[in-house]
Formats: sequence, C-alpha cells, structure tokens
Amino acid sequence: MVQRVTVPSLFAPPVYAHASVVEAGTKLAFLAGSVPLDADGKLVGAGDPVRQAEQVLANLDEQLRAVGSDMAHVVSTDVYVVSGEPAVLSAVWNVVEASGLSIGPHSSTLLGVACLGYTGQLVEITATAVVPGVEPATGSGPDRA
Repeated sequence: MVQRVTVPSLFAPPVYAHASVVEAGTKLAFLAGSVPLDADGKLVGAGDPVRQAEQVLANLDEQLRAVGSDMAHVVSTDVYVVSGEPAVLSAVWNVVEASGLSIGPHSSTLLGVACLGYTGQLVEITATAVVPGVEPATGSGPDRA
C-alpha cells in the first residue's frame, strides 16, 4: 500500500524516507496540525519542547485512531518547533523518532519557526496517513470524488 523510498544517490536520511508513494485509490487522511493542548484546551509542557512533543504525538495518535489509521500508516509529516537552535530541534526529533512514526520510516520535514498559534506553544506536527483496509468509495454524492 505504501512504498517508502530512500534515494541511493542522496545523503542517507537518519530515520525518514526521502519519499512515500501511495497507490491511487487508497484512502488518505490529511490531519490538521496536532498541538500540545490537553482535552480541556490547556497547554501541556509550558517552556518544555520535549514534553510538548510528547503531548503532540499523543494527540496525533488520537487523531489517527479517529480516522481509522495509526502511526505506522503515516506517510508524511511536517514538524514545527519554535526555536532556531539545532539542539532543540534535535531533542524534539528524538521524541518523534522514538514514537511509532519511525516505523515507516515516513517522509518528514523538521522546521524551526518563529511562533505557532497558541500562546506558549513550541511544537506542532501535521501529518498525512493512509487509512488501511478501506476500499475506494464508489458511487456519487457530495462526499465522493
């Protein structure tokens, strides 16, 4: 269902693939950015990007389960970290690497940014995932493409 490609002529990525290829007709889920808020909307891990990354990944796992997928079926992520320090980005990436996302490995981009949407937010992850075991929709209707 998912072909993960590491290009031999490019620098070998540490724990991600250069590309993920999904066959046409596969159901995909495009997830909004997962943020470090708890179920009550309170920021988790104020000032701590590693703790926030853990919360973001827990929330991402919930998002994936809600659409019938899981971390192993993520094909692409963008990881945003409020920092210009490579050590901080690496610390967050270590949390991502330790999660189920590294099973793929999936294709990913890690970015240091100036700010994110919530006050005190230091980490956000967007993801695209395959929804396994679902046949392509047929027929017509407003929710069918």
